[in-house]
Amino acid sequence: MNKNTVPLALLLICYAPLLAGLVRQWSTDQDMSHGFCVLPVVAWLVWRRRAELGEITPVANWWGLAIAGLGAAEMLLGTLAAQLFIARTAFLVSLIGAVLFLGGTRAIRILAFPLVLLLFLFPIPAIVYARVTLPLQIFASASAETVLNWIGIPVLRDGNILELPHERLSVVEACSGIRSLLSLSFLALIYAYFFDKKVWMRWALLAATIPIAIAANAARVTLTGILSEYNAGLARGASHLLEGWVLFVAALGLLIAIHQLCLNVRRLS
Repeated sequence: MNKNTVPLALLLICYAPLLAGLVRQWSTDQDMSHGFCVLPVVAWLVWRRRAELGEITPVANWWGLAIAGLGAAEMLLGTLAAQLFIARTAFLVSLIGAVLFLGGTRAIRILAFPLVLLLFLFPIPAIVYARVTLPLQIFASASAETVLNWIGIPVLRDGNILELPHERLSVVEACSGIRSLLSLSFLALIYAYFFDKKVWMRWALLAATIPIAIAANAARVTLTGILSEYNAGLARGASHLLEGWVLFVAALGLLIAIHQLCLNVRRLS
């Protein structure tokens, strides 16, 4: 496949400005910081399948060239319309077209999973992000309000603002849970790929990440409210960050537990 590196390198050069902007967003947008982990994982998965790729007899598939051209048109239209999501995802469309053109349908089958993982490189479209974050903020706030009142800590909620006796908590966009949802979804697919050969299990665990991530974020807001009653400093800074990591690990553990439960049920049946 070495002779195919030239057209792939040319593809990277054509999309270099868009990809550079994508990398800059990973470094500044905490919701997309997992982007730095996606590329190494995808590269490693491709490297693991190098023997299979080496066995392919190169036969040009002209549909691939058409798809690559469609990606180029998408990039042009997305750039002219100032639609970053459309312009950036055009790279993935062109990459799929290039792989199909150079290696045929067999190369697409071999690289299907790494190509799917590349979707995690791209931020959620702004219009979708705006519609999703507020409901998630309200849900986390309402859940925290219910639990805090239940355990005896009085709280008054106004939208995504929680008024506690000694602290005022604001569940901002960064606390909507989008970040943990995207990261957990990526890890769910990787985990299922290595520990379960059934493709449907990957999608089942991916679906399970949605309620798990939402519940974990609500638990984080609740825990922040509880800790702030004992020490207001625990509701911000390094302590707040640590809470997020602990609950993320707990969410990942719950996802693994669900998988093991599915395996046990499958064995019993």
